Amino acid sequence: MIRTSFAKTLETNPQIPKPRSPLKVARWRFYCVIGVMGILVLVLIGHVASLQVLPNADKGFEFLQVQGEARTLRNELIPAYRGVITDRNGAPLAVSTPVATLWANPKVLLQSPQRFAELAQALDINKAEMESRLTRYANKEFMYLQRQMAPDAAQKVMDLDIPGVNLQTEYHRYYPAGEVVSHLVGMTDVDDRGQEGMEMAYDVWLSGENGSKQVLKDLKGRTVKELQLIKAARAGQNLTLSIDLRLQYLAFRELKKAVEDSGGIAGSLVILDVETGEILAITNYPSYNPNDRGQAKGQALRNRAITDIYEPGSTMKPLAILAALESGKFKSTDLIDTNPGRFQVGTKTITDDGFNYGVLDLPMAIAKSSNIAMSKIALQLDANSLTNMYSRLGIGHPTGTYFPGESSGRVPSLKMAQLIERCNVAFGYAMNLTVLQVVQAYAVIANGGVKRPISLTKIDTIPAGEKVVDKKYTDEVKNMLLRVVSAEGTGKRARTISYTVAGKTGTAFKSVAGHYTHKQISSFVGMAPVENPRIVAMVVIDEPQGAGTTANGGMVAAPAFSKVAEDALRMLQVPPDATAEQVEEVKAFAARAAKQAADKAAAKLKAQQEAEQLPVIQQQEALPIQ
Repeated sequence: MIRTSFAKTLETNPQIPKPRSPLKVARWRFYCVIGVMGILVLVLIGHVASLQVLPNADKGFEFLQVQGEARTLRNELIPAYRGVITDRNGAPLAVSTPVATLWANPKVLLQSPQRFAELAQALDINKAEMESRLTRYANKEFMYLQRQMAPDAAQKVMDLDIPGVNLQTEYHRYYPAGEVVSHLVGMTDVDDRGQEGMEMAYDVWLSGENGSKQVLKDLKGRTVKELQLIKAARAGQNLTLSIDLRLQYLAFRELKKAVEDSGGIAGSLVILDVETGEILAITNYPSYNPNDRGQAKGQALRNRAITDIYEPGSTMKPLAILAALESGKFKSTDLIDTNPGRFQVGTKTITDDGFNYGVLDLPMAIAKSSNIAMSKIALQLDANSLTNMYSRLGIGHPTGTYFPGESSGRVPSLKMAQLIERCNVAFGYAMNLTVLQVVQAYAVIANGGVKRPISLTKIDTIPAGEKVVDKKYTDEVKNMLLRVVSAEGTGKRARTISYTVAGKTGTAFKSVAGHYTHKQISSFVGMAPVENPRIVAMVVIDEPQGAGTTANGGMVAAPAFSKVAEDALRMLQVPPDATAEQVEEVKAFAARAAKQAADKAAAKLKAQQEAEQLPVIQQQEALPIQ
């Protein structure tokens, strides 16, 4: 009814729009749309296939895979553990400990400038300086923030979860004995590469070989997963040195005391095992602590006993006597007239420091250290008899230690007409050598004419050595060296209570810019026990203070030798060989020397107090020893 009424209304009112008939789509249009959609699906499937299935398509799945891995896969270094350096008894001298290093990806970190202040505070560094570094490295993906931190301190920084900040493990070299062995052991740089000493000489042996592993990282650079081990790290090999750390501590302590007591600027001390050629102790003063690299610089780095050359002075006289005996022109009983205490050679006058020793046999010429006697002997020998002997004993040649910077020294070649030069060589001038070379030469005397190579590493098999001088001559010279440490010799303060010793003092003026000065180098080199020497030791003090005999080798170097030789032989469990009479004689001499030193110190103190016009404090009488 309603529908009929509405129809009539439409017919009577033409302004009302009529409803449209249902839309009819042509069949061909329908199929076109379906076809286009199908084609799009096929294109999409083809594109996906080209990206993930087809290997040769441009920028296909291989390309995407490479790009994805480039953003997420990383090869990380596995640092190799550096070998341990020990003394001959296994005491550690250099060990590596794991430490943490913080690094940043500047491209990522620069996107979080609001975290800079927090990071700088955590690292205890200047914020402005850190920002400046980040700006310089803005196009890089790696920058060190702080190296070799304590692992717990580094972890606190990592706990801040600052984007772009990463952590890696490295190794830091630690030296338990510090300055006591620093000149021999040396040190490494921040990358754990050898820079000085045995660390440098045996760097390849100690370093090992780094490894690598593949890891998966997220966009912030954090390791998500370790995927595979590419190459295992190979640890470095351990190195066993020849030194005995007990003797090394002893040598360092006594050398330091000798240098400081004498007011010297430097010193060296070496102890050699006669039987093997191994160095049992080698130390220099001043030293440095390799654990504090900021202080390790300048002259303190030099192993003076091996790298520095000097004119040895009178320690060469026994070696010159060895050449004289071998020549057949001299015997131990031959007499040399040194009257009247001076000897003219060309335009030069040779003296015995103001003394006139008169007529001396060869042992007394050594005991009194007569320059005149040595000059007269040298002028009767062939031009190069002395230098040839020195060369055979190792003077002027590397000792075979392969220590970095070792000096070979220089022994001149002379002509018969060079009279003063021949005299100078006889008493230890006009040549340059090292402390270690002198020790090696005296080891030949102690070893009956056999020269063995010097070793800074522990050896398992004793080398046969080379016979360079007949034993009968070295035995004669060894007996002469006994006279040097007798009551009438210059080295009486080198005697020990428990062992017999033989040796020679040396005092040489230093040449500066081609001219000799009043500065001097004082030394003592000796062996003990005399009958069957186990050690040769040498003490050298550079520029001891004092005039004349107060700063010579017998005064400043011989006492240090005495203490070192006594204690070292006890540590090596060498049986004492001194007789009861020798023990009492040395004790009495030591008591007199101590009293003289005390009286001298008291007189000096009194003079200072009087100069300052202070009341003199009377010393109490010493209580008797119970």
